Amino acid sequence: MDNSHIEDKLDEIQNLFDEKPIKMETGLDVDDPGMLQLRKACRLLEASKHLIEENGYYTVVIETSFGAIERTLQFYLLENNFLHPDEYIDHQAVYQESHEAGLYNQEFRDKLVGLWRNNRSRSYYREGVGSEKRAEKMLELAEAIHEHVLQLAGESHERICNTA
Repeated sequence: MDNSHIEDKLDEIQNLFDEKPIKMETGLDVDDPGMLQLRKACRLLEASKHLIEENGYYTVVIETSFGAIERTLQFYLLENNFLHPDEYIDHQAVYQESHEAGLYNQEFRDKLVGLWRNNRSRSYYREGVGSEKRAEKMLELAEAIHEHVLQLAGESHERICNTA
């Protein structure tokens, strides 16, 4: 793709990410890193509900549900000082760190990591096909984890989503 318009597009988007944003997404313009993760989780859950109800985009719903779980767990870790705002945490580490923070036991961690490892990438890379039932259940799991963490944190007044 060298010397093509695609390389120009790549440079253009990199420049935009390097600049201070002018028109930001409303609701995500918060200074607190934990709250930002919570609100991103809310957006992912809301988008998932819309995509499953209106479009049947099951693979996208599975992917965004995993993302919502991870953002929710990051919120918990940040809010309880188990994670520093500048610290990078990858997909698998967020599940381990949440276990170490006492959010859930080892058996639950193993099941959650197994679900992520064995199914997220298969659905994402089309080795496994997203289905309506899988997407619905994945969204239910993401919402349940989100609600549980919010109950522990007592932060429901700060979220921007309308989960049950």
